[in-house]
Amino acid sequence: MKTPSPITRSRSAELFEAAKGYFPGGVNSPVRAFKSVGGTPLFIAKGDGAQIWDEDGNQFIDFCCSWGPLIHGHNHPYVFEKIVGTLQNGSSFGAPTRKENELAAFMLERLPFIDKIRFTSSGTEAVMSALRLARGATGKNKILKFEGCYHGHVDALLVQAGSGLITFGTSSSAGVPEAFANETIVLPLNDAQALTACFETQHQDLAAVIIEPIPANNGLLLQDLKFLYLLRTLCTKYGVLLIFDEVISGFRVAFGGAAELYGITPDMVTYGKIIGGGLPVGAYGAKSEIMAYVSPEGPVYQAGTLSGNPVAMAAGLAQLELCAADGFYIRQAQRTQSFVDNINDFALKEGYPMELVCVGSIFWFSFNGKKRITAANQIASDMSAFNFMHHFLLDVGVYFGPSGYEVGFISSAHTNEQLDFAATQIKAALTAFYQK
Repeated sequence: MKTPSPITRSRSAELFEAAKGYFPGGVNSPVRAFKSVGGTPLFIAKGDGAQIWDEDGNQFIDFCCSWGPLIHGHNHPYVFEKIVGTLQNGSSFGAPTRKENELAAFMLERLPFIDKIRFTSSGTEAVMSALRLARGATGKNKILKFEGCYHGHVDALLVQAGSGLITFGTSSSAGVPEAFANETIVLPLNDAQALTACFETQHQDLAAVIIEPIPANNGLLLQDLKFLYLLRTLCTKYGVLLIFDEVISGFRVAFGGAAELYGITPDMVTYGKIIGGGLPVGAYGAKSEIMAYVSPEGPVYQAGTLSGNPVAMAAGLAQLELCAADGFYIRQAQRTQSFVDNINDFALKEGYPMELVCVGSIFWFSFNGKKRITAANQIASDMSAFNFMHHFLLDVGVYFGPSGYEVGFISSAHTNEQLDFAATQIKAALTAFYQK
């Protein structure tokens, strides 16, 4: 099968060249540079529903959805109305507003495992604050994280695992002192033996364990639920706080995220993405006795001029009101499963070593045959199939995030016709790659 003719990206190319003079690598977040897939990044001009347009006027069905927060698509009329209505009264005050109360009340009424929250301006900031709170509340310093789980660019969590069952972290970014990394223990995912051994020997120093209960920043690494249940049991037994990082999974796989979907109660939780309706936001929450440590009520300091920004609060509340509709998450999961099954049935019939993995309305292209992937080191390092497919799909008007390690998202704005079209083009891309 012939690959489609490349689309014109001259305007994006001009803008990218100019951006290199303003920003490191020409971007304000690394993956946007298209280094993983190659080529020129698209400069996006507008979005509406499930579609985006670049500066050259090319139109795409969007499965990146701003990396997840646009669960109702771009420019949703109800969210737009609430943003504009709030913005007419001012954009920021650095003071309390009613919008903060309204969003918090709406969330807490539906999240029985937390009593109070604190809004931040990003998921990274939420995680950073949650770790500080965990240390302040327990009086202990060490944090346990898992290889392949990404928790934002927090210094203490930019670490990677070495050999052995229990490995003290080694910094994986320049500028992170080893002293910070040494306060972090890194274990492999889904390894019950390593987890149990770590708790037995390290629990006296452990303030908290942080995990993406649905790891979705380095592939979609669906865990054996027995592992997550064991983690909860060990944290309870040894008095270690369990932090669920639900920046991606929160309000995406269920209103209460993976905690609700799996029936596991974390001690603390971090959110982002969806609760801002497309605007910058984050939050962390816990039971009242833990949150009482946060300043000004307690000794753990955390602040932010734009925390609880009224425009972001209004957008988030509007979006979550739509998410709370009866049957919303069931419908989203069914639509995603149908999309995934369509492509997987084709790949299986043709003998192509690719399988779409999904949970809720999140999916990921796994080019590992039919092997179940539960840890980052199991992902095939050869991303040539995804890179080929990414460029093939761009030329036919289908957009995915520019990395084979990133997940895709289906929004409520995607129509059945758009999903069918995209599935057809994905199948064509697979055929063009494996039969070339």
